[in-house]
Amino acid sequence: MYQVGNFVKKLSNKHGRERESLMPILQAIVQKHNYLTDEAMVEVARELDISAAEVYGTASFYTFLDTQVKGKYIIRVCKTITCSMKGKSDIIHILEDMLKIKVGETTSDKQFSLIETNCIGWCHKAPAILINEMPYTELTPEKVSAIIKDYMHK
Repeated sequence: MYQVGNFVKKLSNKHGRERESLMPILQAIVQKHNYLTDEAMVEVARELDISAAEVYGTASFYTFLDTQVKGKYIIRVCKTITCSMKGKSDIIHILEDMLKIKVGETTSDKQFSLIETNCIGWCHKAPAILINEMPYTELTPEKVSAIIKDYMHK
């Protein structure tokens, strides 16, 4: 386990200790460690001299700032009206069936997490998902099945 205080201090030295530094610091923690622990959020609050509630409020507002352990592959399903009209529910159904989890859950082997999120910027090619940072668009159940099978064999 890493020393959270030292890591947060290094990030604060790099990004600064102003309120504007909060997002880049939180993003860097998630990028390196996959999620934000309570301890990390408290350390960030201490370094930036803001309340832990403000740090947690920011982290919990943004779906990309995970505050719980997630799988190696985080599948984010766009929940906009455009994706809904173009078959998002079929995509979720095939994902839940293949992964044996529901939206909001992580597989027991910690390989996959399935979440719904607000617009991911691909409405013009709906329905769309992100797996980590890789977008997949114009999805059908068959395309999703092939994509997930590829990830299962990585």
